[in-house]
Amino acid sequence: MILVLLGPPGAGKGTQAPRLCADLDLRQLSSGDVLRAEKRKGTPLGDQVAWFMVSGNLVPDAIVTEVMLTQLKDPAGHRGFLLDGFPRTATQAESLDKSLRSKGKRVNLVLSLQVADEVIVERITGRRICPTCARVYHLRYHPPAQLDICDVDQSPLILRDDDTVPVVAKRLATYHEMTQPLEMYYREQGVLAEVDAAQSPDEVFARMIEIVRSRWEGGS
Repeated sequence: MILVLLGPPGAGKGTQAPRLCADLDLRQLSSGDVLRAEKRKGTPLGDQVAWFMVSGNLVPDAIVTEVMLTQLKDPAGHRGFLLDGFPRTATQAESLDKSLRSKGKRVNLVLSLQVADEVIVERITGRRICPTCARVYHLRYHPPAQLDICDVDQSPLILRDDDTVPVVAKRLATYHEMTQPLEMYYREQGVLAEVDAAQSPDEVFARMIEIVRSRWEGGS
């Protein structure tokens, strides 16, 4: 199975993807994680990725597609893949479909998480990250015991460069312009399902599992 998780930044993809993978035995491929890993390498490609991420612009299709398609070669013993944050544009989706067809595979289902922009802004700008253990907090929904200090290792928490209000607003505008047309692309293929992601994480997860199990017929 190949499942795509679609939605704006802060819609909850990072929360739901691991749960879906554990329940459905899928290998998670998160474009954000893959691109940040490339950024940390310090290569010329990583430097390009870093510039786009900090500025709030989408990383160009060619770079994202190259990195993600490389990762799609091996499910690592799982029943399939969950793609989180990829594809983000019609060009990426077409490249993905072409690559999958050459292997006799296809995207089986696309879950589109629906959340209002104002909720997204609150979710993202309230996040704080521990630079040591990578634990994620939220000032409102999951605060640390001590303000701006990690509960685990007492490191000062940080606000990521791409979690500021101006960058989030720009990312949302870019999403609406370039990524939402993917809903039509996948709707025409009959594989799109919309999910109200403004509900609690447990409610969102339950709805997604219900959709997957009702639609998935064991596709490769």
